[in-house]
Amino acid sequence: MSQASIQWFPGHMNKARNEVKEIMPEMDVVIEVIDARIPYSSENPMVAALRGQKPVIKILNKADLADPELTQAWMDYLEAQDGVKAIACDDNKADDVKRIVQLCKNLVPNKVGTGRQIKAMIMGIPNVGKSTLINTLAGRAVAKTGDEPAVTKSQQLIKIDNDIMLYDTPGMLWPKVENAHSGYRLAATGGIRDTAFDFADVAGYTAEYLIEAYPELLKERYKIEDLPQTDWEFFKVAGRNRGLLKKGGVVDTYRMSEILINELRSGTLGRITLEKPEMMAAEEAVVAEQRLAAEAKKEAKLEEKRLRKKRARKNRK
Repeated sequence: MSQASIQWFPGHMNKARNEVKEIMPEMDVVIEVIDARIPYSSENPMVAALRGQKPVIKILNKADLADPELTQAWMDYLEAQDGVKAIACDDNKADDVKRIVQLCKNLVPNKVGTGRQIKAMIMGIPNVGKSTLINTLAGRAVAKTGDEPAVTKSQQLIKIDNDIMLYDTPGMLWPKVENAHSGYRLAATGGIRDTAFDFADVAGYTAEYLIEAYPELLKERYKIEDLPQTDWEFFKVAGRNRGLLKKGGVVDTYRMSEILINELRSGTLGRITLEKPEMMAAEEAVVAEQRLAAEAKKEAKLEEKRLRKKRARKNRK
């Protein structure tokens, strides 16, 4: 499997980042919508960098698609961090919305009932369900919704009640997804457009994880008694069981890989979470090593350039 990092930073996202940076000092609280299936990979590292000491409410959205045990583990993990509150949000949004509104007021009690509105900025990566959540919060259709990432393109202000003004921002990814695992998970859940990566690679990565973490779900869904231990064997067996045969009886494994990703995204496959809190330390260590190596390479190039200039000057003399 390729371990290349994904580059994805359209111009409107860069503009949005600058706008967020500009108005962040005025905000009282940050609401970050993350995907309950990939709470770590769908967190935007720019949020932590930009919010400073401001409290943040992490909304684990699409919790009805995620593994409930792991959602609880992620809530505990997030709440152990300084200034972070976490709420799992699923298809029964009305109750969740009341909790979000109340939590905003609990975090900034000095403004409640004073006529000075709590300024809450809502952020989230594309296609995480932020717009649907905003419409439920507002009690009316104020944000465009859609399955394609990056539907919201400009900032808007939404009055939630007399105490809360919500500042909506476009869905933002960061300049480069350094953690290759996060890139694959974002791709598998639809956080990145399907044109931004090699679909077969992402499906293979996802199948490998599911074979290890959710073997029973795969066996049941694709009618497999003896589950293969490699992604390509899995696609062959599952594809044959689904009757996905090309000319000459060859299994259409690419079509099977599309089915797997689509059924993961829709929840047809079952309630699945693609990462666990305990996986993060090792992945962050790899990213840190990659950064050091890249820095060393950059420094070596600069040193080589300096030496060349020095030699050129010496030769001129």
